[in-house]
Amino acid sequence: QVQLVESGGGLVQAGGSLRLSCAASGRTFSYYSIAWFRQAPGTEREFVAAVTESGGGTYYANSVKGRFTISRDNAKNTVYLEMNSLKPEDTANYYCAAGVFSDRTATYTYWGQGTQVTVSS
Repeated sequence: QVQLVESGGGLVQAGGSLRLSCAASGRTFSYYSIAWFRQAPGTEREFVAAVTESGGGTYYANSVKGRFTISRDNAKNTVYLEMNSLKPEDTANYYCAAGVFSDRTATYTYWGQGTQVTVSS
């Protein structure tokens, strides 16, 4: 069992940066790939980025490639999402999830409660 808690969201101007954190409890954290998804009001949850169990592999949605960086520190049971050059269309509630490496919500078993990111123009 893994519990996930996101933090680091907030209000930022377009072009700015934020770093999200996903802190996990449970000794099996390193067994799971971790992904970030986001969901804006009235839309489906969409994939943002994922990192493999060891941190050696990453995958990004085209919409964030080159602007966002996902990383993990297994010693701290934490995954990070560094977000740069933020755009108003990045505004959403951001969720981290633990499961099998993919860009599909169905392969992730454990989910956090989300952290809100708002980018003003």
